[in-house]
Amino acid sequence: MALLETNFTSDILHLSLAANIILPDRADAWDEPPAVLYLLHGLSDDHTIWSRRTSIERYAANYPLVVVMPNVHKSFYCDMAHGSNYWKFVSEELPMLVKRWFNVSNDWKKTYVAGLSMGGYGAMKLALGCPGQYAAAASLSGALDLAAHIDNNGDVFRSRTVEAVFGDVKTIPDSGNDLIAQLGKIRNVPDTDFYLRVGTEDYLYQDSITFRDKAALAGLRLTYEESAGSHEWGFWDAAIQRVLEWLPITRIEEEQQMEKQHIDSKRSKD
Repeated sequence: MALLETNFTSDILHLSLAANIILPDRADAWDEPPAVLYLLHGLSDDHTIWSRRTSIERYAANYPLVVVMPNVHKSFYCDMAHGSNYWKFVSEELPMLVKRWFNVSNDWKKTYVAGLSMGGYGAMKLALGCPGQYAAAASLSGALDLAAHIDNNGDVFRSRTVEAVFGDVKTIPDSGNDLIAQLGKIRNVPDTDFYLRVGTEDYLYQDSITFRDKAALAGLRLTYEESAGSHEWGFWDAAIQRVLEWLPITRIEEEQQMEKQHIDSKRSKD
């Protein structure tokens, strides 16, 4: 594998940014343009965190997969009320740049998004807000029900950060940034496969339960898994391995084995 830190300027944000990118180094992984996974960080993290806290580089080596880990600061992957247009950046500009820099697949069926906590919110927002762009979307311990964290005084967890993103937090319920409300408004079920994983001791546990139940009512194809664990990297290191196994992508070794079986079968017929 190759792990790159890419530094670039976003025309949309008018800002210098960085992204860590994992590239497969086996020639057979590039026989055709590989799939791409956008892997999103949480509220207190940046583009380096997945590589620092998990073995994502080692896990991804088993797949013909490019992993893109961008830095979006504390934006919730949204166009901020008091800040920059990170939603437009991550949904439009970043995929365009990645396809310009690397020979990744243009097929939406080989394009995936996943994230933890705030990144889980971002992954679900992208999948719901950009139909036909992601074949699979995964949330690990996602902050998926922001409206549920607003109390009677309009307070919300880490309220100053959230207010910078959304403005008056009382506008979150039933808005385009309210994922639970968006699930209730779905008319055309997206062709995306969804995956949720959360620890039963996680303070955001109920967010995933609520999203799961609303997604079922909306008719989404969703895989839900839970296990003992809290909001911490030991849980996410194990969970990202499960995400890679769940993605609709064949391991390199399995592809080689199938190709060998095909060749052997052809030779026996000859």
